[in-house]
Amino acid sequence: MKHKIPKTNALRILDKQKIHYDIHTYEWSEDKHVGAEVGNHFPELADRIFKTIVLKGKSKELFVCVIQSEKHLDLKKVAKACGEKNIDLLPLSELEKNTGYIRGGCSPVGMKKKYKTFFDTEAKMFDKIVVSAGKRGLQMEVKTKELIKVVDGKLAELVTTEEK
Repeated sequence: MKHKIPKTNALRILDKQKIHYDIHTYEWSEDKHVGAEVGNHFPELADRIFKTIVLKGKSKELFVCVIQSEKHLDLKKVAKACGEKNIDLLPLSELEKNTGYIRGGCSPVGMKKKYKTFFDTEAKMFDKIVVSAGKRGLQMEVKTKELIKVVDGKLAELVTTEEK
């Protein structure tokens, strides 16, 4: 018997636009590092798993960045891409209020408002990438071009090149 996948805002939007996706589920744990943890569950997809990060610019405008799960944002590159003087991570206490999503379940698709969304240029290397489907433990694999299009996303250099 197949268990039912809950429909999230992200999945409803993809369904409405007739965008095909594959679902990957896993057991979510509060004490594990989110991005890397997903890769542990799906090693064959690890390099195509991307995380969604919400940031706030000096202008108070919010921005969304989608980067490979094991990479780190370069805030100077992000600020430049967003046209901001400087930018920082949105405090976790403001995440759900602004996006409708919680840490570990933040999808670039289906936020409360449509924010300017940037995908790291690495995304274009893959025909499909995996991002959160809007709920912890629920990932969706979508054609990269379709995903970028559905959120009116742009490609930009977003990650640091130095090892952390």
